[in-house]
Amino acid sequence: FLILKYRKKSTRRSIILYVSSDVHVDYPPIIPTLTTSYVHGTSSTSLLHMTVAEALQKSVERWPDREAMVFLQDGVRKTFAQFQHDVDQAAAGLLALGLKKGDRLGMWGPNTYEWILFQFATAKAGIILVAVNPAYQLQEVEFAVRKVGCKAIVCPTQFKSQKYCDMLRKICPEIEKCSPGDLKSARLLDLRSVIVLDSRQPGMLHFEDVMQAGSSQHMQQLQDLQKMISFDDPINIQFTSGTTGAPKGATLSHHNIINNSYFIGRRVGFTWRPHPRICVPVPLYHCFGSVGAGICMAVHGISVIFPSAGYDGKANLAAMESERCTFIYGTPTMYIDMLNQPDLAKYDLSSVETGIVAGAPCPQELVKKVISQLGVKEITVGYGTTENSPVTFLASPLDNMERKSETVGYIGEHLEAKIVDPATGIVVPLGTPGEVLIRGYCVMLEYWGDAAKTDECITKDRWYKTGDIGSIDAYGYCRIEGRIKDMIIRGGENIYPAEIEQFLHKYPKIKEAQVVGVKDERMGEELCACIKLVDGVDCTAEEIKAYCKGQISHFKIPRYILFVTSYPLTVTGKIQKNKLREQAEKELHLKEGK
Repeated sequence: FLILKYRKKSTRRSIILYVSSDVHVDYPPIIPTLTTSYVHGTSSTSLLHMTVAEALQKSVERWPDREAMVFLQDGVRKTFAQFQHDVDQAAAGLLALGLKKGDRLGMWGPNTYEWILFQFATAKAGIILVAVNPAYQLQEVEFAVRKVGCKAIVCPTQFKSQKYCDMLRKICPEIEKCSPGDLKSARLLDLRSVIVLDSRQPGMLHFEDVMQAGSSQHMQQLQDLQKMISFDDPINIQFTSGTTGAPKGATLSHHNIINNSYFIGRRVGFTWRPHPRICVPVPLYHCFGSVGAGICMAVHGISVIFPSAGYDGKANLAAMESERCTFIYGTPTMYIDMLNQPDLAKYDLSSVETGIVAGAPCPQELVKKVISQLGVKEITVGYGTTENSPVTFLASPLDNMERKSETVGYIGEHLEAKIVDPATGIVVPLGTPGEVLIRGYCVMLEYWGDAAKTDECITKDRWYKTGDIGSIDAYGYCRIEGRIKDMIIRGGENIYPAEIEQFLHKYPKIKEAQVVGVKDERMGEELCACIKLVDGVDCTAEEIKAYCKGQISHFKIPRYILFVTSYPLTVTGKIQKNKLREQAEKELHLKEGK
């Protein structure tokens, strides 16, 4: 701290001004202590040092008969004790199949009970779970499975239009004639077993085969193995979305995800609310689902409710009502979809106290609508990346409207963040936009088998470079402006789309707005707003531009307005701006051609 002394009417007085790089985060910060764009989240709560299996065991001992999870579409309900029994059976079965500590098992499919079961069974057996995007097509799944050397893959026969077993047969035609569990593929050299979850298929093991394979000998082997598993061991490989190149396998440890789920739960109130019941429409394939739901369930003893195998807005509302959920998770797109359900008013959502919006930038107006129309008074916005396990900044349910709607909350416990000039790496002044860097327990171990890509994003002193543009205020709250790669340079001006999107969302006729840069010979790039209108309303491009005029800088007013009915999305609900940009340029080219 600094002591400032001054004289007034011959009386000497001192003002003590506290200046620090630390923000104590047990409660929402109330004193502006930061003077530069570096923050360290200090806490009176220690990091946990346990494995996934140990976390589950503690909750089983404390709440054996509490409902751990519900999968409504499949009619599955499991208490903590029942789930633990199934986990041990499945883990012993995997050992019986010949999988060993450190082997990789790919989980490929939508939100089902088996997904979360294998998440915990692999963790207990020391096997690394590979979360394979359920929307992957032939080339993508072959790349991912080969990249990490999966020894086994678990999948349903098909889901909607995704024919998983057919795709695997095309990659590995040897499946048709092999003995189950003894696959030798010319293209996937490490793969030995395909485990199918529903109807039996030639050359593949069935889920029940695994559940029945473990003998008392394998159970003993499983118990002995617990002494050899360290909380620093890799336990999960999550592929990044791959929207800007080949997907990379972010490798996370027990320590990464146990602590991240622990501090997520402390921030939103899992530790003091009576019995949280979480509606989980986000995919388990993604960190939001697997850590925020699956691991939080084990660490905090909460109940997780999965409305449907694939995203369904109506199913979410019905689940919140019928299961008396107290929490809701979702990406901004999911909340927009729920708000626009025509029969929203008929659902009783009075039990829902709070929730988390994360996975993509969240417009301010959306937060206000979630509070006013869905009635989720204590909604919080979070920010993170898969490589950071995932959450690094998260709001408190107690924060005021300004902080909830305009920031992504304050720094997490035991984490450091700094905002730097992307060109120089130097920390920028407080409140100045720059690249967000994160350091702490949450940073992944590596990109699996890719030292060069790992070194590109993790510095020698273990700062993870997010590629996101943001700023920090004196309290440690962060604002995210957008991706560095999404930044539009129009005639030399740097423009962040998120700022314009936030403004457009305030117009009552606009349901959702996304701004991209399209090529322009004179300016380099021009702004194009791709707008989804509220159902049943008419609007023109001229009307949108007139709304912008005089309210935002003239160079930020989109030159082009395109009205769309949908956006290209990843399976996690993130808008793929590179594809949206391509679509916009193609449509504008066609219009100009006419």
